[in-house]
Amino acid sequence: MEEIATAESAVPPAPGAERYPSLALANSAVALPGGHYIDQLGTPAGANQWLTERGLAPADAGMQEMCATQLRSLREQIRSLFASRVAALPALPAALSAVNDALTRVPTAPLLRWDDKAGPYRAAPHPTTQIVDHALATLAADAADLLTSPDAERLTACGSTPCNRYLLRHGRRHWCSTRCGDRARAARAYARRSGNAG
Repeated sequence: MEEIATAESAVPPAPGAERYPSLALANSAVALPGGHYIDQLGTPAGANQWLTERGLAPADAGMQEMCATQLRSLREQIRSLFASRVAALPALPAALSAVNDALTRVPTAPLLRWDDKAGPYRAAPHPTTQIVDHALATLAADAADLLTSPDAERLTACGSTPCNRYLLRHGRRHWCSTRCGDRARAARAYARRSGNAG
């Protein structure tokens, strides 16, 4: 839990992440300078906390590793779609399938079940599974909304190495945070000085 709190304070949300939870999801695994890496969904407790902070799960949802894995998997598929959009390349069919699967996974009514002894009955899925499926569907719908909205024109990758986050560009800004902007400017200044010295 301490690593998650450190990640939140060390890396402020990228522009647009407060409006689009799918952008926050895409950015929940952060590459930092020095080869460091923070994954806010790296544990079931971390995944539960991340969903709770966005109103997508109660604090006591009881996430299991399988649930966290599903969330991390959707994150990678959404990242793939964002990368395709930013690079103006066709989307990978697996990424589209994963998002569409998440969109259609949530049943609108209790499903029909059959017990060998008692016969047919209606029941909702396991409560935790239901919570996770609803969260995945909400995040997938948000990603689809972002990718099909006018805001998609502003979607870009952070221009500061090694950052791997996405943001909604404001003007010419191509950095997800002041820290990344400062790092990119310092790298350019260093390259100019090194080029002039040699």
